[in-house]
Amino acid sequence: MKNKIFWLLLMNVIVLSVKGQGYETGNAEIVKLNNPITVQYLKTKLKKSSPRLILTSSIEKNLKREIKTDPIVKNYYEAIKLNADGIFSEPFLERKLEGRRLLGISREMLYRMTILSMVYRIEGNPVVLKRINDELTAVCHFSDWNPSHFLDVAEMSLAVAIATDWTGQDLPKATVDLAKSALIEKGIKASFGDKDPGWVAGTNNWNQVCNGGMIAAAIVIADKDPELAAKAISRSLNGMPNALKQYAPDGVYPEGATYWGYGTSFSVTTASLLESAFGTDFGIAAYPSFLKSADFRLEMVAPSGLYFNFADCGDSPGENGDITLAWFAKQTGNAIYLEKEKFLRTPESMGKLSRLAGLGLVWLSQFELQNNTNLLPPVWKGDGLNPMVIFRNEGNDKRQYFFGGKGGSAALSHGNMDAGSFVFELDGVRWVIDPGVQDYNTLEQTGFNLWGMCQNCERWTLLTKSNFGHSTLTVDDARFNVKGNAGLIRFKDGKNPEATIDMTEIFTGHLKSAQRTFTKDSDHSIVIQDELVLNDSTKNITWAIMTTAEVTSTKDGALLKQDGRMLHLDILSPANMNISTIVMDPPPMALDRKIENLKRIEIRIPAYLFPNKKGTIKVRLSSPE
Repeated sequence: MKNKIFWLLLMNVIVLSVKGQGYETGNAEIVKLNNPITVQYLKTKLKKSSPRLILTSSIEKNLKREIKTDPIVKNYYEAIKLNADGIFSEPFLERKLEGRRLLGISREMLYRMTILSMVYRIEGNPVVLKRINDELTAVCHFSDWNPSHFLDVAEMSLAVAIATDWTGQDLPKATVDLAKSALIEKGIKASFGDKDPGWVAGTNNWNQVCNGGMIAAAIVIADKDPELAAKAISRSLNGMPNALKQYAPDGVYPEGATYWGYGTSFSVTTASLLESAFGTDFGIAAYPSFLKSADFRLEMVAPSGLYFNFADCGDSPGENGDITLAWFAKQTGNAIYLEKEKFLRTPESMGKLSRLAGLGLVWLSQFELQNNTNLLPPVWKGDGLNPMVIFRNEGNDKRQYFFGGKGGSAALSHGNMDAGSFVFELDGVRWVIDPGVQDYNTLEQTGFNLWGMCQNCERWTLLTKSNFGHSTLTVDDARFNVKGNAGLIRFKDGKNPEATIDMTEIFTGHLKSAQRTFTKDSDHSIVIQDELVLNDSTKNITWAIMTTAEVTSTKDGALLKQDGRMLHLDILSPANMNISTIVMDPPPMALDRKIENLKRIEIRIPAYLFPNKKGTIKVRLSSPE
């Protein structure tokens, strides 16, 4: 603990000292990580004996003690042992691609190695060691680890590195040599070509995953090829800040909560293994806004257990405890990040654990309570590339109020045309939904161009990607401006919080200005108000929400019914407007995600109803008190 505090303080000094040397990309300054890596540094500073990735002899000693005395650690380890038993009934992995990806195989290998290697460290069972040996032999004989989709290489490299580091002293020398050769040839060397690959200094999750995998591989092979190891680690430490700066200034992960779990899990793994191997993580944990991102992850979960699922986000975090959050609990001592109840479920009910479960057990064992905060703030603002606000009710909320609204840009990684959109829950019902994500492989295998981000690219025809599938404004039935950005320009905390998103850039060529304000005016309602200035060419504005509720038109708007509850949609301005309900089950295209009972409620407003080209749209969603 003292060493951890020392290095955090040291890195705060380093962050301050290099701040002026950073450079601008996007809307946040890049702060460089400390990077002293040379061959000589590896020879003098890298821990000589294994284990040294996440585990060390002293950490393992503490872990074994905690398994006996701490109910959370003991219970999670029992679940890990059950998972290990299940692996023995599975066939060995083969190099079989799904579409263009080997990622499913790589992830399964990472799961097997963190589970089995942890059980072997604790139990010393030779049967488990043999299975590890056979698994390693199988994947290291693959022709390659699919470098054309480098995430596959990165996850496989981490898997092989962990197994080799944790069990290599007891494996046959031939297997260790094979594993290290594979890490060099199929892992690290595959990442070096005529020029550095895009992910090295990229800004999304690929940076975090691929650099993390290469650092783990490099540490394991440092004794065999120190020049290559130093080159790989140094390159990654230089590149990683490009992704870490995306969390600024408030911890929001622009790619959404699911990808927070992916990218952040590899950043915390990298920080953890660097600290165990070198005694420092070179500034990852202390990076500006990185620790704040745990708050973002918690804020994204509504009372229903569903995510605010913007971007390519899944519907929910699942029933098992978030093992990435466990690192934040360990790092901060704050119990709010330790999902205790989930970790104390019966081992049998946990099913298949995270592929980082073995690493997470270490983080659970290192948690020391310093702060027992257990309530999320009723109002939360997250500024940045994908700005958002969360409104809740205070204390023990019987109404289960949850509102999440956002700005942002479609041009972000995994972005959608969803600026100005929101989700709304009340009384245990999600009344306004986001259509979420759909399977990439299924779309790609039809020849669909999912990843093209140009204004007229095919991506924006999908319900899950276009503004027509989100609860926002549409002008002249046109797509959003892909490159436009909707920033958070005003925010008011307090009993009746407000947040205003400037959507003007989104409607370039269609409106002169557009500002959307969300106001929580009571503990059972939300008001959405749009202030617009039209162009001479503006023809119509469409206000819309996506819902799975039953919808009935009323004099002033609509009545929504779902799960025995009711919600009123009242059109406060303009006067005398009616709604239209478009059924989207089945969805518009065969390729679209099918969502049972999905509907789009529209208010279509012709431009001539706005005198002097200025107008207000104001809608209130509420249920009876």
